[in-house]
Amino acid sequence: MALLIWQDDLNTGIEVIDHQHQRIVEMINHLHASHHGSERAVVGEVIDELVDYTLSHFAFEEALMEDAGYTFCHAHKRVHEIFSKRVGEYRMRFQAGEDVTDELKNMLSRWLFNHIRSDDKAYSEAVKRHLNQFAREHQQGGWLSRSLKRFFG
Repeated sequence: MALLIWQDDLNTGIEVIDHQHQRIVEMINHLHASHHGSERAVVGEVIDELVDYTLSHFAFEEALMEDAGYTFCHAHKRVHEIFSKRVGEYRMRFQAGEDVTDELKNMLSRWLFNHIRSDDKAYSEAVKRHLNQFAREHQQGGWLSRSLKRFFG
């Protein structure tokens, strides 16, 4: 498998999410590099870091969707849960001594890019609207600040 290359059509327009996705791509590439020429323990560390970071990313992404009131948030979370279980199984197989690195890299590569292009793009407009509204409200100081200015100058 060749190294993954970030493509512009993977951008959601949500800078923090795009950076997290790019970090996951870097980690998949690191897994590729570590598999060829590193000790098994190093590969295991990369797998652990990749899985842990991805789970943290999912939690962050789900919080954004919830805050934005995204209609299909529950379904998106379910996709994450299924994926997390699947990746956890790969980690257990690796810990049991099986070499799953190539299989894991291939699955991660396909899944990540497909997930971003479909599921993540689907929530991006709702989250962008929410973040823009949040930013506008806080640029104006929020409700308390606006009220104090209105009543007390």
